[in-house]
Amino acid sequence: MAAHPVTCNLLFLLLHMRKTTPMTPAKWTLACTILTLLLAACGETVVPPPRTADYYLSEGDTLIADERYDDAIATLQKIRDNYFSPEVNARADLKIADTHYLAEQYAEAATAYEAFLKQYPDHESSAHVLYQLGNAYFKQLLSSDRDQTATSNALSAFATFVARFPGDPRKDEAVDLMARCRQQLAAHELGVGAFYVRTKYYAAAIARLTSLPNDYPDFTRQDEVYYQLGRAWLGLEDRPKAADAFNRLYKEFPESKYVLKAQKLLERDF
Repeated sequence: MAAHPVTCNLLFLLLHMRKTTPMTPAKWTLACTILTLLLAACGETVVPPPRTADYYLSEGDTLIADERYDDAIATLQKIRDNYFSPEVNARADLKIADTHYLAEQYAEAATAYEAFLKQYPDHESSAHVLYQLGNAYFKQLLSSDRDQTATSNALSAFATFVARFPGDPRKDEAVDLMARCRQQLAAHELGVGAFYVRTKYYAAAIARLTSLPNDYPDFTRQDEVYYQLGRAWLGLEDRPKAADAFNRLYKEFPESKYVLKAQKLLERDF
């Protein structure tokens, strides 16, 4: 390795002493010998061997264990920068995606998992990646009155996971998360439809609400769907279709709080 800067400074100090302090030939010979060694030390440079992929992988694991996630990602990225091999790159890419997830950087994790699936579509870790992709999107879910892109993406990822890996032990959990995604999407559609009813955009409300019972048969608020549909048809003065929607409400959900509301509307408008 290169000499410490202090060593080089000592060299220049000895040269200065030669000019300012009388020295015997023997002392000067000794000083010259020392100077020669110091010059060699100052000029010596030992290039360290290149770091291996295993080193970076191990270092990344250590940083992850210490919850230094950003440092771990930077370390693992060095593998990608040096193009060690497709197999090693795949390991690094997967660790980077998982580290983003551990760091609760769910948008970055989803992007990394998506990229992994595109680059390594038949990788042995595809089940893990698909499941984690669904979770990364699920962690980004917003309330039902806001944008549902993450909900749709989570549902798609889990559906692909279940279809491709039906024997995976995480299947039941994925199915449960899919059901929660569908409830969220249905609630969003109902919210939009109800908003259109309130603002008297009745045709738009009907377009949103009519398909809900078939598209989301397990939706837990179907009674409200029929109630809002009935209101929308009444708004368009189509009493037969309003009655049909309210009749389905009475028949399928006789205990619903919306039954009494629908009866009051019918008494007022019929």
